[in-house]
Amino acid sequence: MEAYYVAGIDVHKAMLAVVVAEIRPGEWEFQRRRFATTRSQLRELAQWLAAVGVQEVVMESTAQYWRPVWLELEGRFRLHLAQAHSNGARRGRKSDFRDSERLVHRLVAGELVLSYVPEEEQRGWRWLTRTRYQLLCERTRVHSHIEGLLEDAQIKLSSVITDLLGASGRRILEAMAHNSGEHDPAALARLGNAKLRASAEELRDALDGRWRERHRLLLRLHLDRVQLLDSQIGQLQQQTAGVMQAHAEVVERLSEIPGIRAEGALQMLAEVGPTAAAFPSPEQLASWVGVCPGQQESAGHSYSMRSAKGNWQMRRLLNQAAHAASRAKGSFFESLYRRLAPRLGAQKAIWAVAHRLCRLIWKILHTGARYCEQGPRISHPKVLRRRQQYIIAEFRKLGFQVHFTALAQP
Repeated sequence: MEAYYVAGIDVHKAMLAVVVAEIRPGEWEFQRRRFATTRSQLRELAQWLAAVGVQEVVMESTAQYWRPVWLELEGRFRLHLAQAHSNGARRGRKSDFRDSERLVHRLVAGELVLSYVPEEEQRGWRWLTRTRYQLLCERTRVHSHIEGLLEDAQIKLSSVITDLLGASGRRILEAMAHNSGEHDPAALARLGNAKLRASAEELRDALDGRWRERHRLLLRLHLDRVQLLDSQIGQLQQQTAGVMQAHAEVVERLSEIPGIRAEGALQMLAEVGPTAAAFPSPEQLASWVGVCPGQQESAGHSYSMRSAKGNWQMRRLLNQAAHAASRAKGSFFESLYRRLAPRLGAQKAIWAVAHRLCRLIWKILHTGARYCEQGPRISHPKVLRRRQQYIIAEFRKLGFQVHFTALAQP
């Protein structure tokens, strides 16, 4: 029988504890070596594993320190990334090499919880989409800081206009943050758009505040930060659309689902891949995302059905899509939500809609199917035409050109 070797790596920031074992019945013998985490040492690690004849490598998911190791070994060995909590040791029985040996034992026994690590191209998509989301969150925080600053100055601008950082709001704030610092409420009110819902008197009254030099300085810093964030978000959006241009048709098919916009579809592709090939069934995708009921049972009694944490990015996207789909007039998901909400409550009904959306996304990605509305609005061509125009406009913002082709009705 040909020898089969498996390596276990306990990953730290500056060092790696590596063991190699031959998989055979009886007592295992381990070869042990330590390596640094510089690129030259990682190359030496790869050469040593290849010389020994290692076929599989398992390592712990330790913060971000596993990434350089994975990149160096990718394509040479069959790699596994184990979640750290599934390789816990007994108290007082922990050491670096013991952790590595335990990784190998539990991998062979099938006791490790392994993480899904996509291909390098998809990991690049994730970096772009997740960084853009972080910048959007940062922009929201700056928006809150600006509103708090105005409240401290007794200026109630956000009470009379819808978007504080919209066109009218930005012109007013820029005038207030200028070096000369415009303070006259009447002059500031004239900068607002004539289509604002607030009257000129309401706008002047809202802009009559207690303005100080510190307010002007801080507002100037916040506006500069918003401008920088908007520029960076735009660059990431263009870059994401460019690298995912080959999958524009998949993004188009996902965007036909109520509640999912083009930007959300791009983020979903970055998380699960353009065909969801890593998930053989919709149940497995729903379990990985964490939108299906959990199981906590003992002695025949179910103690909890709370969902697992899962992939937090997909949970966020599905939660947003479920809220939007449940409010899409005449859609199947609106009727599903209305049917479940009285019995389950609003929160559980939303998660039921998210679960259904997750399974539908798997079907569309895995089989190449298209979404066909089965809700009440299917008989309204005007609503469908409006939906198509909305999708075309969303794709143009991202740099895509979309053409619709009518399908034969069943």
